[in-house]
Amino acid sequence: MALHGQAVLETPSLPANGSGQPDKPFVGRSRRRRRRRERPADSAPASPSATRPFGNLTISDPVARALEEIGYVSPTPIQEAVIPLVRKGQDVVGQAQTGTGKTAAFGIPLMEALAPDVGTVQALVLVPTRELAVQVRGELARLGKFRGVKSVAVYGGQAISRQLEAFQRGVHIIIATPGRLIDHIERGTVQLGRLRFVVLDEADQMLDIGFADDINRILRHSPSSRQTLLFSATMPSPIRRLAHRYMKDPVWILVGGDAEPVEQVAQFYFEVAERDRYAALEELLSEPDRMTQALVFRRTKTGVDRLVTYLKRRGHDVQAIHGDVTQAQRDAVMGRFRARRLRVLVATNLAARGLDIPAVSHVVNYDMPDNVEEYIHRIGRTARMGRPGTAITFVSEWDFEMLEAIKAHVGDDLKGERLALYRSRA
Repeated sequence: MALHGQAVLETPSLPANGSGQPDKPFVGRSRRRRRRRERPADSAPASPSATRPFGNLTISDPVARALEEIGYVSPTPIQEAVIPLVRKGQDVVGQAQTGTGKTAAFGIPLMEALAPDVGTVQALVLVPTRELAVQVRGELARLGKFRGVKSVAVYGGQAISRQLEAFQRGVHIIIATPGRLIDHIERGTVQLGRLRFVVLDEADQMLDIGFADDINRILRHSPSSRQTLLFSATMPSPIRRLAHRYMKDPVWILVGGDAEPVEQVAQFYFEVAERDRYAALEELLSEPDRMTQALVFRRTKTGVDRLVTYLKRRGHDVQAIHGDVTQAQRDAVMGRFRARRLRVLVATNLAARGLDIPAVSHVVNYDMPDNVEEYIHRIGRTARMGRPGTAITFVSEWDFEMLEAIKAHVGDDLKGERLALYRSRA
């Protein structure tokens, strides 16, 4: 649906235009306006004058070369909306699903604006998890390949000495989890006084984890002249208060509606008795040509470990990701998964947030999500960046209330099917 109208701080209900055209982002401003502070004189874009077309946008030649090498041929809706605003020096709040290209939406204009010959930290990207820090750093490194922009991922679980060595070599962008960045601030090993940009990525998850105080402290350490960009899948009241307090007359971007599933996801559910769920998952995994790579969600770490142990005993290629897995193990597992040398990854919802898994063909909700938004976030791990994908949900005896809530939200897109496991018993 195309989205029209002027935004207020509360996200409005937005009508469809009925045109049948691809979704366009809703763009609006907060009603609350503040006099924009002047930015430092050295914040002028540092990009070369040569440009190339990127859809309806023009991109500086070094970044365009990087996009070509990555394989991006046209901007996604959020990129098309955000990039021109960032170039103008505007604070932006972007609401979009996972997999819509948010990283490039802020990464492209950052790469054009930062000055590689200035040896200070010019941009900070805050993220909720280690995995997302590594993912975002990798994307920004690819985007900045031909500009000489240096970045580092800063997170707990990694030796702090490695991060100190990166700082000593000089970096332009820090991608950090809030807790580890606070450690560096307290040690005096990171100086934020010359920051020109602060990006809050997956802001709702950072607040859910409990990083609100850390985020407030970090923003207070940042120059008031900074440009602030905030991205979130949802916009609960704490996010709006954060934007109200720390952002200057932000433009609000809404892409794809509030907590709407990605269109390319085929959604199915199977009614499965609790005692049959192991067998049900094995039935799905018995078709390797269809389920080439799967991300399976469980509610608890114990549940993840039990399922992985069972599947390994049955000869399946499977590994676990959750909060008790060491960073070295995470890196090894995710390296195999990204290289498509691991077929099944079983994860808790929080651990899977921010995982870079573009090739996944199926998401399996082995445990029913706790709410509709969690369902939307989970199934957004497949069908990323326009690719097709399939989401399957197991519905056990006590899950029907949540099933009805999800069906009320997604409508006829969620279809019930029957497993062969039960057809053979009929």
